[in-house]
Amino acid sequence: MPPRLDTLHNKDCIAGLRKLDDGAIDLAFADPPFNIGYDYDVYRDRLKSEKYLAWSRDWTAEVVRVLKPDGTFWLAIGDEYAAELKVMLQQEHGLTCRSWVVWYYTFGVNCKSKFSRSHAHLFHMIKDPQAFTFNDDAIRVPSARQLVYGDRRANPQGRLPDDTWILRPQDIPDSFSADEDTWYFPRVCGTFKERAGWHGCQMPEQLLGRIIRACSNEGEVVLDPFAGSGTTLAVAKKLKRRYLGFELSEEYAAQARQRLAKISPGDPLDGAPEPLVSVPTTANGRKLEDVKKPATGKRSKRAPAAGQRSLPNF
Repeated sequence: MPPRLDTLHNKDCIAGLRKLDDGAIDLAFADPPFNIGYDYDVYRDRLKSEKYLAWSRDWTAEVVRVLKPDGTFWLAIGDEYAAELKVMLQQEHGLTCRSWVVWYYTFGVNCKSKFSRSHAHLFHMIKDPQAFTFNDDAIRVPSARQLVYGDRRANPQGRLPDDTWILRPQDIPDSFSADEDTWYFPRVCGTFKERAGWHGCQMPEQLLGRIIRACSNEGEVVLDPFAGSGTTLAVAKKLKRRYLGFELSEEYAAQARQRLAKISPGDPLDGAPEPLVSVPTTANGRKLEDVKKPATGKRSKRAPAAGQRSLPNF
């Protein structure tokens, strides 16, 4: 019997996936162990490279099998095996990489003899390049033209996000300006109210919200083979999707189930939906509603105010 939907199953993901029918899943998101020695409670995160890649080949093959023909697979992975897994998904499993997103965050891994780690890779893979879900209107963000430059040409619905996502931009005011390819999401730090506390690798709900809104529709099935703290399933439930998860740890699974039990479809996601809007420097720009239309009907050519950049090309 296939695993029940709207349930987190305390089971090895490969064993669980093998019980699913072909083409049963609309969207899969996986944040597997990175094989870097992280201290999980029941999983050993330091396999020999050959064994880790063989295991990755097995579980990714099952994820691809259970995806619908127009299904989507997002993979979160670190530097160590990003290249190998991307090639594996494309050349061995026949997927197409639609986007390679770099998620940047501050307060990353402190390193002693190299630059500190402050990013992860998110591969957006699809089965059929001609048929896949991408709800662009559901994930548009305010543009610099709206927030900073007061440009009447701005699309009132905003623009599509870029493929580099950054957290806490106020920490680096001289970088990642409005005309660069950045996404803004708060990292789930220990002081955040959404922090589960019992799991150290917790994804931000808003990050999963963007993926789930873009790549699935209400009522469709979202899969997470490494449920962990349950964020993917929690966001899927809030956004009125069906969900299915597997988690090897009995303790993690029990805690995640408690989290899911407190959620109702339609509940708001935790975290700031668009932190760019609240960045302090934004308030120094000219808001769209503050710009008065010149009497001639033509756009004013006044010079940018002090501290402003000239208009970017988007």
